[in-house]
Amino acid sequence: MNLRRIANSRYYSAGILGLCAAVALGSYLLASDWVFRIGYPLDDAWIHQTYARNLGATGSWAFIPGQPSAGSTAPGWTLLLAIGYWVNLNAYFWTYFLGWAVLWLLSLTATYGFRMLLPHHAEWGILAGLLVIFEWHLTWAAGSGMETLLSGLIALAVLLWMINLSDQSVHEINHLGWRWLGLGLLVGLSVWVRPDGITLLGVVGLTLIMTDVELITKLRSGLNLGAGFLLATIPYLLFNLVLAGEIFPNTFYAKQAEYAILGSFPFWERFFNLIRQPLTGVGIVLLPGFFWMGIETLRKRKWARVFSVLWILGYLILYAFRLPVTYQHGRYIMPVIPAFCLFGLVGMVFLVDLLAEQYLGRVIKIAWIMIAAVILFAFWILGLRAYAMDVAVIESEMVDTAQWIGKNTEEESLVAAHDIGALGYYADRNLLDLAGLISPEVIPFIRDETALRNHINKEGANYLVTFPGWYPDLVKNAGIIYQTNGAFSPMMGGENMGVYDWGQP
Repeated sequence: MNLRRIANSRYYSAGILGLCAAVALGSYLLASDWVFRIGYPLDDAWIHQTYARNLGATGSWAFIPGQPSAGSTAPGWTLLLAIGYWVNLNAYFWTYFLGWAVLWLLSLTATYGFRMLLPHHAEWGILAGLLVIFEWHLTWAAGSGMETLLSGLIALAVLLWMINLSDQSVHEINHLGWRWLGLGLLVGLSVWVRPDGITLLGVVGLTLIMTDVELITKLRSGLNLGAGFLLATIPYLLFNLVLAGEIFPNTFYAKQAEYAILGSFPFWERFFNLIRQPLTGVGIVLLPGFFWMGIETLRKRKWARVFSVLWILGYLILYAFRLPVTYQHGRYIMPVIPAFCLFGLVGMVFLVDLLAEQYLGRVIKIAWIMIAAVILFAFWILGLRAYAMDVAVIESEMVDTAQWIGKNTEEESLVAAHDIGALGYYADRNLLDLAGLISPEVIPFIRDETALRNHINKEGANYLVTFPGWYPDLVKNAGIIYQTNGAFSPMMGGENMGVYDWGQP
C-alpha cells in the first residue's frame, strides 16, 4: 500500500496517529522519570485527583472528606478521573491514558477538519493530526493531568461541526434541527470542562444568524441550539449553586481576584504577552496562514469560518481583560491552540496553492515545509525538557512537602497554604486555602497579607505552608520547621517551599 492510500485510509491513519500520540506523550513521561520521577507539572492536577479519589471512595464532591466544596474548575474532567478510582485503576495510568486518548481524538478531529476544509488535499489530512500531536504545548497538556486538552478538543469539534452545518444546502439545513440541538449540547458540555467554553455559544449563535436561510428556519434552529445548551448547562449551574452558592466554581472568582493587579498594565502589553504563548513554536510559522484564512473567508463571506477565526482572537482578548496570566506556558489559553494550528495550516496551503504555478512558489512551498517541520520538532524537544523540569519542581516541592506534613504533624491540625493540591491528596489534614479554591471567604482579601494574617489567626491555623517569597510579611516572624532541599526550583529561578509553625505571629 503506497503512502497516498495509507493517508486516505481512515483506519491506517487512525492507527498511525494513535501510535504517534503514544510516542509523543510517552517520551514526555519517560523524560520526567529520568530527570526526577513521574508526576504532574502542576499542583492543580492534584486538586482534580483529590476530588476524584474522594468521589470514588465516598460518593461525595469534596476536597476534604465531609466538606463539600466547589474547588474544581472542571467537574467534567474530575468525573472522568473518578472512573479510575471507581474501578481501582492506578491513578497515574488512568490519567495518562485519558491524556493519550484525548490527544489521539484531537489528532483525528484535526485530520477530519483538514479534509473537510480542503477536500482537494484530503490525502494530506494526516499532517494536521501529526501537527497537533507534536505541537509541544499540546503534548505537555496531554501529560498535565488537567482538563486543558479536553477543552481544546471540544472547542475544535464545535467549530468544525458549526462549519459543516453552515456548508449544507438550504434544503438540508431545514431538516437538520436535531444537529443544532446536538451542537448546543456539545457547547453546554464544554462548560463542564471549562467555564470559558460558554464563549462558543456566541460564535455558534452569530453563525446561525448569518446563515442564508428563512427566518423561521433560523428561529427553529436557534430554539434547538438553545435547548441543547440549556439542557447541558443548567445542571452545571445548579451543581455549583448547591455547593458554593454561586453559579460558577470558586476558582472562577478566586483566580480573577488573585491576579486583578495585572489589570493595571496596558491592554496592548497584556494581549501581546498572551498571544506570544501559542506563537512560541511552530505557531509563528502558521501565523501568516491563520491571517490569510481569516481574510479569504471574510472575502468569500464564509461566516462560520470567519467567526471561528474571530473566536480565537476573542478568547485571547477576553483573557487579556480578565485573567492576563502567562505562567505554566500559558495553559489558560492552550484550548485555542488546536483550532489555531488547523486554521493556520489550512491557510498556508491556500497560500502555497496560489504560488504553486510559479518557480518561486515551489521554492517557498519546500522551504515552508522544511522550516515548519524543523521548528515543530525542535520545540517539541524543548517542551520535553520543560515538562520534565515542571514535574520535578512540583514533585520535589509540593509533593515532598505534603508527604512531610502527613508524617510529621498532628492529624487534627489546621494547615494554611496557597497550593493545596498535593496537600489534599497526601497529607489528609484540615486546610485553610489562601488561594480561595476551597476557602472562598478569603477571595475579597486574597492579596492583602495583613487581612490574611488576621484570618489565619482567627481560624486557629497551626501551620503555614508556602514559598517564602509569596507571602514575605506572613513568614517574616514565623518559625520555619521544614524546608525542602529540592534542587529544581532554585535551578528554575525559584525557591524552596517551607513549613512554618504558626504561633500567632
